[in-house]
Amino acid sequence: MRVRLPDRKSRVTVEDVARRAGVSPSTVSRIMRGQAVVAEATRAQVMVAVRDLGYVPNRIAGSLASLDSRLIGVVIPSMSNIVFPEVLQGINVALVGSDHQAVIAVTDYDLDREEVAVRGLLAWQPAAVLIAGFEHRDATRRMLQHSGARVVEMMEIDQEPIDVAVGLSHRRAGYATGRHLIERGYRRFGYVGHDWAADRRARLRYDGLCAALAEAGLGVVAEARAGGASSVAAGRAQTARLLATASVDVAVYSNDDMAVGGVFHCLTAGIRLPVDLAIFGFNGLEIGRELPQPLSTLRSNRYLIGQQAVAAALASPLRPDRGLVIDTGFEVFAGATA
Repeated sequence: MRVRLPDRKSRVTVEDVARRAGVSPSTVSRIMRGQAVVAEATRAQVMVAVRDLGYVPNRIAGSLASLDSRLIGVVIPSMSNIVFPEVLQGINVALVGSDHQAVIAVTDYDLDREEVAVRGLLAWQPAAVLIAGFEHRDATRRMLQHSGARVVEMMEIDQEPIDVAVGLSHRRAGYATGRHLIERGYRRFGYVGHDWAADRRARLRYDGLCAALAEAGLGVVAEARAGGASSVAAGRAQTARLLATASVDVAVYSNDDMAVGGVFHCLTAGIRLPVDLAIFGFNGLEIGRELPQPLSTLRSNRYLIGQQAVAAALASPLRPDRGLVIDTGFEVFAGATA
């Protein structure tokens, strides 16, 4: 059974917001356009109502509002992280030959910026919104739930989506990493990572790793995590920190950026890979494959995620009665560092 998306005329209106906030509809409209000179308390009161109700202004006036939009909103956290440009490549290829056009917003892992970006995109009545991950502000989630757009949450599938989820189980990926390395004989595990607050998917992989180790009566004996985003430099610094505090025979990294930094530290410190230390990453980036010793890692299908996200969004104007999950999977690449 499928349910049709809410009719555009049944959505939250400016009048609904005005009643909730106790102001006139024209005041709400002017505030949403950024044109109102009002007391800050009034503005705050209106924005509370906007967030509580999941209101999105309609930028398409008059009869145009009834037309089907050909815009596809895409919300990603970063353009500097190579993971997301590969997803965008998949989206771009999937849109070739269609009459839809992608509009891209970048949030820099800031959920408040994500809320603003989603409100701005939905104001243009897009056919679909493709957005990275499940973690959203409550106001953002309400806007997406009440919108007339198909909503595809990309990159992960470990919880119930608003509409469609396309990606992989990061918990299972971490578990598979642990099982693979245990089967290769490793017993003293270290972990090198970056800030989990900005990357909950890395935390899910860590949890999966720990679950696999616990089943074997093992655990992470030492870890070193950078306070900021992942990078080669952070991986190099945190590897030095890990090895200065503990003796491990394998280090699992939050992603390939960090793992490549670990390889560079070992090269300069005279540490033999994988004899003295084994290194294992996540993502399957090209830089890891091109190292003198190809990086051992777990490959995610980022290009396929982008393609499948578009296919799911355009397959039907109807949402399923339950969230649809599309698993794009992963594969272990043995490499030469673990």
